Amino acid sequence: MRRITLALPLLVSILSFGPPAVGTPESPQNGRPPNVLFIITDDQGYGDLGCHGNPKIQTPYIDGLAKESFQFDRFCVYPVCSPTRSALMTGRYPYRTGIVDTFMGRSMMHAGEITLAERLGVAGYKTGIFGKWHLGDNYPLRAQDQGFQESLTIRGGGIGQPSDPPGGDKYQDATMYRNGKAEKTSGYCTDVFTDAAIEFMAAHKERPFFAYVPFNAPHTPLEIPDGYVRTYRDAGVPYGTSSVYAMVSNIDYNVGRLLSKLDELRITRDTIVVFMTDNGPEKERYNAGMRGLKGTVYEGGIRVPFFFRWPLLKDEPKKISGLATVLDIAPTILDAARIADHFKVPMDGVSLLPSFSTGKAPANRTYMVQWHRGDVPEPFQSCAAMDDRWKLVWTKPKAKPELFDFTKEEPEKTDVSEQNPSEVERLTKAYKDWFEDVKKTRGFEPPRIVLGADQEPLTVLTRQDLRNPKPGGTGPAHWLVELPAARSFDVTVRFKPSAAPGTLTYTCGETKREVQVPANAPSVLLKEVALAAGKFELSATLVAEKPVVVDYVELQRLP
Repeated sequence: MRRITLALPLLVSILSFGPPAVGTPESPQNGRPPNVLFIITDDQGYGDLGCHGNPKIQTPYIDGLAKESFQFDRFCVYPVCSPTRSALMTGRYPYRTGIVDTFMGRSMMHAGEITLAERLGVAGYKTGIFGKWHLGDNYPLRAQDQGFQESLTIRGGGIGQPSDPPGGDKYQDATMYRNGKAEKTSGYCTDVFTDAAIEFMAAHKERPFFAYVPFNAPHTPLEIPDGYVRTYRDAGVPYGTSSVYAMVSNIDYNVGRLLSKLDELRITRDTIVVFMTDNGPEKERYNAGMRGLKGTVYEGGIRVPFFFRWPLLKDEPKKISGLATVLDIAPTILDAARIADHFKVPMDGVSLLPSFSTGKAPANRTYMVQWHRGDVPEPFQSCAAMDDRWKLVWTKPKAKPELFDFTKEEPEKTDVSEQNPSEVERLTKAYKDWFEDVKKTRGFEPPRIVLGADQEPLTVLTRQDLRNPKPGGTGPAHWLVELPAARSFDVTVRFKPSAAPGTLTYTCGETKREVQVPANAPSVLLKEVALAAGKFELSATLVAEKPVVVDYVELQRLP
């Protein structure tokens, strides 16, 4: 059987292997539940695959997986990262879970949400995550707090962002967090995550496992070994696009490695493999003619690849018509594993398993998608209500909505709202009812970071979760925190050095400290800061030549 070398070759060498051998005919072991290998990429659009008609990109392994998989002709997610990941993990609308945005404290998921990993873990699965979590960096919101028994993750929305450790980080030799502890890795991030996932699957092949592999590529910054990108640049692909395509080719190579490992372990027939992406492309490039990009609720921003391979299914893989959504993933996998609901937390999605037989997505339902910047969701701001045929889009609260008919060849080219007022009225009412329903879940109350917990005695707060009432605003900025009991901490505050001396002010509830900061100092240490039990806003501001919001606040719990 053909195997894939673990070394990182040049792109030409990768493509010479051909698709990895898959589908080894092994029998299920004693009728046990299926393993799940779930791969999701970051900012890879629908058109960033050869099997979707892209004439430039080379993705033989993923294309081969697609041929062996059930596919939906219209699979929709959310316009940006965190909402899609929250919906995937919970089967619930992101606005129920606390996910509003991707940063500034608005991409933390409530700890009370029940994840797919938690549901599978209770049923005896070994669960592991290897990649980007993006639903909270601190206790009790981290992946290891939310059902993953093994984890190798990056913080925040990815590498090269405010959640990086001091000094920043790169895709090569990045700092990652193994079960919560910082670890300097060696190698390109996508390769490192794949290595960890392969080790996990090999270690747990005798019991059902859930290997969640959320790659952070091809999200910016566009960093990739030159051997991958050179082929695309030599072919005349523009600079930015060539880097994206190169990153996708590296993903493709690693998908091949994962599939080949299933063959080697002789568990291919026992394993569900899912491949998808989290939203549309960030920049203009080939996207199968769809309108819109990442950040929009048009199809180009929310329609993504979705491949579901399970060799043990009696039905032959096929393309399935109709609308399926990211909300359906958790119910589908739980249905496949025959896992009962132990938690009694309702999901908004439905199982897609019947669709694999009928060839049609679940009918008679309306899907809501919304995303925009801001502290609290705002009705009719950047949202859409859609079903199998109709899609009603609002770009702004007071803007006239656009209605599109998906029975047309170019459905988002022509607004047909004036010709179909009854559909506008129906979908508008459905949207209003939905918004009030998700609002009732928690009233859009944001989650909080818990300080002083045994699970995280050192809490590192970064600008990823620093809340500011207005994106890009100047203040007042703060972290939302909670202390179950009164505790004392040594607090280190880090910031960009200022040529002038200044004053740092630290506050948390009734506790306030002021300290003088010498010129060119990068940090200050506040010893034995006592904090009361309760819910507070924690802030730290340096005033030198001008006010500066700090980069990190590190709270080390004292005995």
